[in-house]
Amino acid sequence: MFATSAPEGPMVRVRRTRTAALLGASLVCASALTACGPAASANTINLYSAPEENLQHNVDRCNAKAAGKYDIVYHKLPRDADGQREQMVRRLAAGDTGMDLLYLDVTWTGEFAEADWVREWTGADKAEVEQDTLSGPLETATWQGKLYGAPKNTNVQLLWYRKDLVPEPPASWGEMIETAQHLKQAGKPHWITLTGAQFEGLYVHYNTLLESAGGHVLSDDGKTAVVDEGAVRGLEALRDLGSAGVTSPGMNNAEEDDARQEFETGQSAFELNWPFVYASMQEEKPELAKKVGWTRVPSLDPNVPSKSTIGGANYAVSSFSTKPELSFEAAKCLRDKENQKFSAINDGVPPTIESLYADPELQAEYPMHDTILQALKDPGMRPVTPAAQNVSTVLSNMLSPIAEIDPQVTAERMRREVQNALESKGVMP
Repeated sequence: MFATSAPEGPMVRVRRTRTAALLGASLVCASALTACGPAASANTINLYSAPEENLQHNVDRCNAKAAGKYDIVYHKLPRDADGQREQMVRRLAAGDTGMDLLYLDVTWTGEFAEADWVREWTGADKAEVEQDTLSGPLETATWQGKLYGAPKNTNVQLLWYRKDLVPEPPASWGEMIETAQHLKQAGKPHWITLTGAQFEGLYVHYNTLLESAGGHVLSDDGKTAVVDEGAVRGLEALRDLGSAGVTSPGMNNAEEDDARQEFETGQSAFELNWPFVYASMQEEKPELAKKVGWTRVPSLDPNVPSKSTIGGANYAVSSFSTKPELSFEAAKCLRDKENQKFSAINDGVPPTIESLYADPELQAEYPMHDTILQALKDPGMRPVTPAAQNVSTVLSNMLSPIAEIDPQVTAERMRREVQNALESKGVMP
C-alpha cells in the first residue's frame, strides 16, 4: 500500500526518451537475469500487482465474464511498495512489452505519467471510471489535468481509542496528548501508538498534520519547495507528540503492523492507523475490540476537521502494452462495483465507489463506514509530482525521530533538500 523504506539500488531517472527505452529493452532482453515478458496468447493481459490474498478471485470473475475476449494473468510484485515500484520502473524504462496492466500506489501517478510509461484514460473509458468514484481517489490518479489511472481502492487513517479509558474522543491533537499524559499520571494505559519509523508511514502522519493546518511543502504545480507556516505548524505538532512522554519505547521503529500489535498489547489508549486494525482486533483480541471506538484523526484546531491523508492504489495501462484496448477493458472490470465490494469485505481495502458505502453487506463489515466516508470526502492529499518517491524519502529521513524535530531549523532544511529532491540533485538518504 505504502512505500516502507527507501528503495535499494541507484536512483532511477524519471525521464527517458523512447529511443533510450528501446535500446534499454534490447540490453535487458539480452540479460539472463531478467524476463522481457512471458510468451502469451494474443488476448493475454499481464497484470502486475501487489500481493493481495483474494485478488485472484476478481481476476477469475473478469476472465469468466470476458468469455474468451481477454485472459488476465496475475503476476505478483514484491510485497513491499518500494520493491513493487523498482521492478516496474526498471522494466518500463526498458520498454518492456510484457506488462499490460499495472497496480500503482497513489503516489506514483505523476512519475509514471511524466515518464510516458502509462496511457491516459479518455472518452467512454474515462467517463465510466469517473462515474460514482470519490473525488479524492480520482485526484490521486490525475496528473496535469489528465486521468492516468482507474482508482482500485482507497484508504484513510482513523484514530482508534479505548472507550473504557477515554469516554469521549479528543477534539484536537493537543487534547489527545494531554489526555494521554493524564492517563499516564494515573498509572493507566496511555501510549499513543503510531508508525514512527523512517518510512512513508511517518510522512503520511506529517502530511495529515500540515494539510489539516492548510500548509504546503510543494507549490501547486509540484515544481518548487515552499514549506510554509502550515508546514511548520505540522512539524511542531509532530514534535510535541514525540516529546510528550506518551509513546512507546519502540515507536521510532514502528511500521503499520508493529503499531497494530502494540495497540493490541493493551498498553495504548490511542492508535493512529488504517482500518485493517479493526478486523485484526476482532480476531486476535475480541475483548479489547469491545472497548475500542473510532473517529477521524484529531485536527490541530478543534473547530476545523482534520484532513487525513488518503492511500490506496490505481490501475494503469502500460504505454508499451500491445493490447491497450483490452487492458482498459480488463481494468474497468477489475475495479467495478462487484469486485470492489468483494475486496473491501475480504481483503480490507476500502472502495473508491461512493455508493458502496450504503451497501448493507459492506456496512456490516465496516461499522466505521460513515467515519471513513466523511474523511474520504475531505481528504489530505500527498503532492502529486514526478519526484514523489524522492520527496517522500527526504521527508521521512528528516522527520525521524520526531522528538528531535526543531520546527524552524527542520523547515529550512526541508526547503533546501526537498528542492534538491525535485531536481534529482544529491544522494537520497
